[in-house]
Amino acid sequence: MARPTKWRKIEHIPVIPYFVPSETDVAELPENILKLEELEAIRLKDLEGLEQGDCAERMEVSRPTFQRILLSAREKLADSLVNGKMIRIEGGNFTRNICPIRCLDCGKEWKESFENLEMIKNGQYVCPECGSARIVCMDDCKGKFCHKHCRRHGKTELE
Repeated sequence: MARPTKWRKIEHIPVIPYFVPSETDVAELPENILKLEELEAIRLKDLEGLEQGDCAERMEVSRPTFQRILLSAREKLADSLVNGKMIRIEGGNFTRNICPIRCLDCGKEWKESFENLEMIKNGQYVCPECGSARIVCMDDCKGKFCHKHCRRHGKTELE
């Protein structure tokens, strides 16, 4: 059984979701889909000029994983530029932030993505080990996960 894909942390979501070569009929134009984590890898490495280790750390992935993401992104960009293809930016295995979580009943600890925040706030999210709804941000979160907007910030447990 394959391991589940880890969330890739991204800091930037683009306002424009696609690029099209000028003077072409968009309906007939082939496209490459650039995942959001691939765009983030390009942004960190090529635009901000960070070292690969620093980029991998900011995306919370290993260096080899970052390298694979970056190579995939560069291949798609090169194909689009050389062959005149449209670039659509969407999808991927990304999150805006990752928060360490602990179950107060069984003690299980895991990391959760920012995108599950609404489920957590509404009490629809439970511990994957014991099914308890008594889950909390761990002390080292310091509000990174919720940006100080969720019920968990400054509280001992979810209601």
